[in-house]
Amino acid sequence: MARPSKCSAEFRSDAIALWRASAGRRTFKDVAADLNVDPEMLRTWVRDADGRPVVAGASQDTEAEPARLRAENARLAGAEKEWHPEREIPCRAAAYFARETK
Repeated sequence: MARPSKCSAEFRSDAIALWRASAGRRTFKDVAADLNVDPEMLRTWVRDADGRPVVAGASQDTEAEPARLRAENARLAGAEKEWHPEREIPCRAAAYFARETK
């Protein structure tokens, strides 16, 4: 069982609001130093409040990234039988240089 927090819920919500107000300009470490708390504790509070992991410096497009990568993977997997110059040029170059070194 987790140990009860020494900080009140009101303090935590104020700390989260302070970090959100300065997000992008100040780091967790800077805000935590002003509040005399551990930076990882502040990061955990913010992550728990959002219900998702907090990555410092992450853009707002992080939700769209997995969908874009899945679409690109599907395109590349379905393209095995099609001719693609972006795949053939490196293969031809590797074959050329392999012949040249013998």
